[in-house]
Amino acid sequence: MKRTAAVICNYNKADFVVNCIQSVIESKADDFDIFVVDNASTDDSVERVRKMYGDKVTLLVNEENLGGSGGFNTGIREAVKRGYEYVWCLDNDVLVDENALGELEDFMGRHLEVGMAGSKVVNMDDTDVVQQFGLTVDFENFCMEAKYLGCVTTSEMPDVVYSDAVAACSVLVRSSLIEKIGSMPEENFLYWDDTEWGIRCNLAGYRVASVGSSIVAHAMGAKKESVNTFATYYAWRNWIVFFLKYTKPSQLPRMCNTFLSSIFEIIYEGLYRDEENKMKTVMFAYDDALHCRMGKATDGKIFDIDRKDKHLKRLVVTNQTFCIESNGRGNVAASFAEHILEYKPDAEIYIDGELVTGKEKSANEKNTAFISLCENIFQQEDLTLNKIYVDDDENILLDDDDVLMVINYAYSRRTFIASQTPVFLNCAREIQEKVQGPGVT
Repeated sequence: MKRTAAVICNYNKADFVVNCIQSVIESKADDFDIFVVDNASTDDSVERVRKMYGDKVTLLVNEENLGGSGGFNTGIREAVKRGYEYVWCLDNDVLVDENALGELEDFMGRHLEVGMAGSKVVNMDDTDVVQQFGLTVDFENFCMEAKYLGCVTTSEMPDVVYSDAVAACSVLVRSSLIEKIGSMPEENFLYWDDTEWGIRCNLAGYRVASVGSSIVAHAMGAKKESVNTFATYYAWRNWIVFFLKYTKPSQLPRMCNTFLSSIFEIIYEGLYRDEENKMKTVMFAYDDALHCRMGKATDGKIFDIDRKDKHLKRLVVTNQTFCIESNGRGNVAASFAEHILEYKPDAEIYIDGELVTGKEKSANEKNTAFISLCENIFQQEDLTLNKIYVDDDENILLDDDDVLMVINYAYSRRTFIASQTPVFLNCAREIQEKVQGPGVT
C-alpha cells in the first residue's frame, strides 16, 4: 500500500488535467498513487487520460457533474476506504513542483498536531507572485482573505503559515482526520467548501498549515463571470450560508447589515444598468441560503450575462475626445479606456493629461468628455454634471436620470435593509438552532 493518494478533480479541462497528471508523476516523492475523478466531462478528458496514462492512474468517472466538492469526495472516499495515510487534493489546473508532495509529507510527519497542510500557491504566468499562502476567515467584515495575495515571494516570507483554511487546489489531509470530520461539504457543490473543511479541522483540535517549501503553480486567478451567472450563484449562496452557520449570535445583526447592504448594491446597480440577470441570480442565491437549499442549483436561477453598457454607449455617441482624471485609480482608468475603444475605436483618450490612444487633434470642447474617477457614483455629492463621474465598477454619472438614482440611493438602501432584516435574522436563528458552527455559542 502506497502512503498517499493524489486526488485530481477534473471537469472539461483536458489540456490542463493531463499536464497536472504529468507534473505529479514527475514528483521526487514516489510513495503515492494517482486518482483522477472526472465530473462527467463533455470534452475528451476521459479519453485522453486513458490513452496517455492507462494504468498509471486510477480513473473514476462520475455519471453527472457533482461539483468541485462532490468530485473530490468521490476520490477522497475511495482513498480513505483503501487505507492511504494521506489524501492529496489537487485542482486540475495546477502544476506541482517536483518537491511539493515530499515537503508536505515531511512536514506532516514532523507535526502531528497538523491535520491538513497546503502548498504555497503561485501564479502560473508569474511564479514569483503568490495567489494564496493560507486563508483567513474575517468575522469582522464577514469575508475570506487569501494571505499574501499578490505578494512577491522573498526570503522574508515565513516558512510556514497557520490559518483557518487552505485552498483545495493543493492540500494534504490525514485520512484519520477525514474519518473524524468527514469529507468536503458536498452540499456546497463548489466554493467555500475548502474553507469550511479547514474550519472543521481546527474545531477537531488540529491545526491547518501552509508550507512554503511546497509550491504549486495555479492557472486560475480571480474567477469572473464571462458567459453566465453560474459562478455568481454559488459564490453568493455559499458565502451567506457559511456565515449564517458560523457567526456568533451576538454578531448576527451586524452580519445581517453587511450582507443586505451588499445585496442592495447588486440590485440597485442592476436597475441602474438595465442589467437584471446578475441581480436575479443573487436574489435566488440569497433566498436559497436563507432556506438552506443547497446542492446543485435548480433550473431558472442561472442566466446569461446581459451586459448592455447603455451609459457608455450614450457617452461615446456624443463625444470623440475623452479626458480621464484618474484620481489614483490607474487600473480603472486603463480598463475604462479599453471599453471606450470597444465602441469608438478611433477615440482620442487622455489619462491625467497624457495621450494614451488616438491621434491628437485640436481641442474642441463640444465633443470632449471630461471624466473624473471616483469610488462610488451613488455616494457622489457633486451633482452639477459639470463633470462626468465614473466609479470603480464603471458606473457613469452622466445625466439627470442618473442624478435621480444618486439622490434616491440612501433612502432606497434604508428601505431595503429595514424590510429584509426581520426575515434574515429569523432564518439565521433557525439555521443556528440546527447547525452549531464554531462561533455559535
